[in-house]
Parts: sequence; C-alpha cells; structure tokens
Amino acid sequence: MWAKTATVWDMKFASKPGNPARRIYCQAFTLAEILAALVFMAILIPVAMEGLSVASRVGVTAARKTEAALVAERVLNENLVLTNLSQAVQNGSIRQGLEEFQWTLRSEPWTADQGQSAMRLISVEVAFKVQGQDQKVRLNTLIDQVTPYLTTNTP
Repeated sequence: MWAKTATVWDMKFASKPGNPARRIYCQAFTLAEILAALVFMAILIPVAMEGLSVASRVGVTAARKTEAALVAERVLNENLVLTNLSQAVQNGSIRQGLEEFQWTLRSEPWTADQGQSAMRLISVEVAFKVQGQDQKVRLNTLIDQVTPYLTTNTP
C-alpha cells in the first residue's frame, strides 16, 4: 500500500507545471520532427544556393556590360576622330579594368533611307565572357561621309 501511495504522489508531483523533470520532457523534439526539418533543409538549401549563384552572375554580367560599353564608346570615338573608317571591318582588343575585351568595328552604307547615299552606319561590337558564357555589347551611330563645307567670313 505504501508503494502505491508513493507512486500516486510522484505522478502528481511530476504533473505540476514548475517541475524541472516535466519541463525537460516536454521540450524535446521527436524523431519525426527532426526528420521533417532535415528534409525541409535538404530542399531549401540547394534552392537558396542556386538563387545566390544567379544573383552573383547577374551582378558580374552587369559590371562587365558597363565596362564593355565604355570600351565600345572609346573605340567608336577614336575611329570617328581619326576618321579611320576606310576599312569595312577592324578588330582589336582593349584592357578595361582587370578584363580584356575583344572589339569589332564595322563600317557600312546606311540603306534604311533611300534618299540618303552619303550616310554610313558605324557599329562597334565588344565581346566578353562571364562565367564561361559569351556576352556581347553593340554600339551604333550614323555619320555623314560628305565633308562639311567650311564657311569663312570675308570682309
């Protein structure tokens, strides 16, 4: 009888909210909860890593496109100032920042307007690689081949 009373008393004591033994028992995770969390992490981590990889690639591509546009503008301006447009196609490479960019300059007659025969389309295409993928930036302009008349003021 004494043992039975002690057992009942222990059960009443264990069920009280302030009992440390009850607190430890109630805060533990079950095996099913741990496995569910691991499965969730196994799905979520690869998706998050792919997202970070795409974001990194987009950032690098944007930075390189900006540098390639500067290279294209530089090549175009140099050739316009030097009037170095006698060849139909010119190639070269320029180092901008830490990267080297390959460029191609094309000079061809502008045929969009049939009434204009003196206009030429000048285009510069700059090629570069971002994480193994080829990228290109193209810059176009029109120039008038006719030499402008010089006006002089005569007294």
